[in-house]
Amino acid sequence: MDLKFGGLRASDSALFPLTFILNLPYIAELTSAGSVPSHLWFAHNSPDCAQQVSRQSDTGWITLIDGTRVLENWNRIGDANWRAEEGAIVADKGKGGFLVSKNSYKDFQIRAEFWADHTTNSGIFMRCADPGKITDKSCYEANIFDQRSDQTYATGGIVHHAKVSSAHRAGGKWNTYEITVKGSQLTLVLNGVKTAELQHSQFASGPFALQFGNRGKEPGGAIKWRKVQIRPL
Repeated sequence: MDLKFGGLRASDSALFPLTFILNLPYIAELTSAGSVPSHLWFAHNSPDCAQQVSRQSDTGWITLIDGTRVLENWNRIGDANWRAEEGAIVADKGKGGFLVSKNSYKDFQIRAEFWADHTTNSGIFMRCADPGKITDKSCYEANIFDQRSDQTYATGGIVHHAKVSSAHRAGGKWNTYEITVKGSQLTLVLNGVKTAELQHSQFASGPFALQFGNRGKEPGGAIKWRKVQIRPL
């Protein structure tokens, strides 16, 4: 069969160069005029082309966790049994600890895919003032804590600063945090929903950190980070 774009046929390779074809997968009409042209088949099936498109979609993003990378991009502080397991970086035992980025960031976006237990106490701590001592009072914390006693700053909130817009639960499933920090503006989006927004200028720059924590004297549930990326702005 042939591919047709607004009356023109993709079998005319002069009219449809390879890079153009790659950008039109959703507006093609299938017609019964014969077989798919060989140059189009190559464009659709070439691993190199697929990798190029993937790289373009991730332009500017720095991948710090991809399911296998553990310590080379992070400093570990505290007590947590961080390890690579089943395509994610996992912690589920210890008194509480952090993976702290080796670099500091001022304005940035973060994309983080994570799985939390219903009893997990975790979070993403940003612009931390002291990389050796991570707390929710020396950093901005995007919380992951469904069972927090004060639900004001539970999952989706910025602890001590921005209340979560409504009840959100991360336990028992994979989730995606998309965080934008630019100047004094912080915005959290959890699973496609904006959960908190903040105008605040206490912390101007610093590393960011991923937490495994407990719940007072009770053990905290597992946290799994499948992919973590940052893009400086």
